[in-house]
Amino acid sequence: MLKFNRRQAIGTLSAATAVGLAAPAYATGKKITVGALRFTSHSGSFIAFERNYFADAGLEVELKFFQAAQPMAVAIASGDVDYAVTAISGGLVSLADKGAIKVIGGALSEEPGIDGQKILASDAAFQAGLTAPAGLDGKSFGMSTAGSSFHYMGSKVAAAEGVSMSFKPLQKVGAIIGALKSGQIDAWSIVPHIAKPLAGSGAVHIIGNIADYLPDYQVTTVFTSARNASEEKALTQDYLTAYSKGVADYNATMIAKDGGDEGIDAMVDLIHKYVYTDRPREKAAPSIINGTMRLNEGAKLNVSSVADQLAWFQSEGLVDMDISLDTLLDTSYVETVGS
Repeated sequence: MLKFNRRQAIGTLSAATAVGLAAPAYATGKKITVGALRFTSHSGSFIAFERNYFADAGLEVELKFFQAAQPMAVAIASGDVDYAVTAISGGLVSLADKGAIKVIGGALSEEPGIDGQKILASDAAFQAGLTAPAGLDGKSFGMSTAGSSFHYMGSKVAAAEGVSMSFKPLQKVGAIIGALKSGQIDAWSIVPHIAKPLAGSGAVHIIGNIADYLPDYQVTTVFTSARNASEEKALTQDYLTAYSKGVADYNATMIAKDGGDEGIDAMVDLIHKYVYTDRPREKAAPSIINGTMRLNEGAKLNVSSVADQLAWFQSEGLVDMDISLDTLLDTSYVETVGS
């Protein structure tokens, strides 16, 4: 297995960490910037914004969009973003070690019975025999950067299957998709709203599920600056309360289907303002619906899963061995599971 050292994984973060903790984006008011990716799994933020849950909490929110997890972590550390939802990465852990950020909640988890992240093979690799994760030996696996969630997931699958893969850093999700469709990489893993349309096009094939290898995986988390977590407790709680209302709406509509087809249609309309915006609504809707995964109610955090991720980063030499969970997490805001 190709390994990346800690220096390679966090080299791009040095400038951000050098400046230390910047002043928060708000001053005397409650203006905050919330970071997000254009994924359905970030719908809690979109709903809270569109349905005025942030405004009702006295928060004037600006949404800022990113194309990968690592830059979002840098933005939190530099003060450009106040709160965000993203996967845990080696860079994020290292920023926590420097006292820049804290994970304060959970956003998305793999859950038995709920469709989750898929393992994909390029059409070329599939036609050559890569029809199941056991066939990944000697294959290439796409990731954004070393120490990303893609790196973690691929390594866990490889370890479980007893195979060795090479990992190719491609920086952005769009670049990974292009490389997979063209056969420049053999495999990848991604949330279902991206995986299923790709598989439906015939350009790639679904060969497995991440949940089979990482049950209850805490896919993404809610995080903020260490300053906000420790010194702006009321603001942080207001943000989490509003965000959690958006999450509750999403789960009630898309998982429990409390509002029936009419409720789902309205929710798809809302999400389409942020996800698949380059497609007409009728073409975007199936992908948005296919991407339905239960979001963490009340931003509940799976500490056991985070501990496993931290241990993996340390075992790969991507972060310092002496970093503890307490360095990374502030569990005072939400309910936790595991230990």
